Amino acid sequence: MTMVHTLTGTADLKTDVDDVARLLTADGERIADHDLDPWVADIDVQALRDLYRDMVVLRRIDAEGMALQRQGQVGLWAPCQGQEATQIGTARAMRADDFAFPSYRETGVTYARGAKPEGYIRAWRGEAHSSYDPNEIGAAIPQIIIGAQTLHAVGYAMGIQRDGTDQVVATWFGDGATSQGDVNEAMVFAASYHAPVVFVCSNNQYAISEPVGVQATAPIAGRAPGFGIPSMRVDGNDVLAVTAAMRWALDHARSGKGPAFIEAVTYRMGPHTTSDDPTRYRSPGELDAWRGRDPLTRVEAYLRSQGAFDDEFAAVVAAASDEMAAAVRSTCLAMTTAPALSILDDVYAEPHAGLDEERTWFSAYLDGFQDESAEVAR
Repeated sequence: MTMVHTLTGTADLKTDVDDVARLLTADGERIADHDLDPWVADIDVQALRDLYRDMVVLRRIDAEGMALQRQGQVGLWAPCQGQEATQIGTARAMRADDFAFPSYRETGVTYARGAKPEGYIRAWRGEAHSSYDPNEIGAAIPQIIIGAQTLHAVGYAMGIQRDGTDQVVATWFGDGATSQGDVNEAMVFAASYHAPVVFVCSNNQYAISEPVGVQATAPIAGRAPGFGIPSMRVDGNDVLAVTAAMRWALDHARSGKGPAFIEAVTYRMGPHTTSDDPTRYRSPGELDAWRGRDPLTRVEAYLRSQGAFDDEFAAVVAAASDEMAAAVRSTCLAMTTAPALSILDDVYAEPHAGLDEERTWFSAYLDGFQDESAEVAR
């Protein structure tokens, strides 16, 4: 079957999830691809084991976040189960001095960039605007406003051009975000100024409860060439293919050729967030079909076929995921609730009269609750 690889125009594209470039099948069989193979020629069995460990650890972080939210320790959680290959494959392909602009679902990106355990929890718990220092790990604060991070990424990339370095910026967003003006405007600027930015669309099949077919009658990767941006559509559950595609995109941007676009076809196994009920808009059969495309089991199957997955390796991976889960939980449970007024701290670098007014108003508002409590006590 002919697959859609690098796209240069508006060809007759299919929305079939199998119409993608891949290197590992769902059964863990390694297949050849003349476009992708050169980009992962150096990835041996040990490197693939490392990617597998990362995905397992990420899944455990995600499960811990879900559990903590259900236990009332975290206000909200946006799960990424099923999207581990897309997040780990793209983030691990980046250089340490590149910069990431993730959405709220890219826990794997912040993990791969080096966030500490509190980096996955503090903001979702409502204790701070950000869970980590962006400059320390090379990743911006995860964006809640759909698609806004793409504009930030392009602006940062244009700054890189003016600095004269060869860094690259990457930004992640879902299929639903491609219907937002921000994403399209970002691509206009990126293409017009040849900004060194990689757009990663994690097509997880649903924009909250709306299936991708309602928004896109052809593969999303086919839109980018209309802006003058080359694109590639890959199996987002194949970490090897995703890594190859990201390396191609990063090289394209780093060499001064301008932006690149990746559509990683994947699936959100859990709810949109912990406030969502996905059983209202998708069937058990659909979920079962995607379980058969799990990004972790296909790597495990391939490693077993190479004699590189034994009980000892499984124990090492399990220990790493257990250690991370324990660190995330203990860090969360050790947090104390910050004073309500602290929400206004660190908003501006310099004193701001408008913020002073808000602080005065908010303080009076909070004092009103104390008056009510005193009245009830009497």
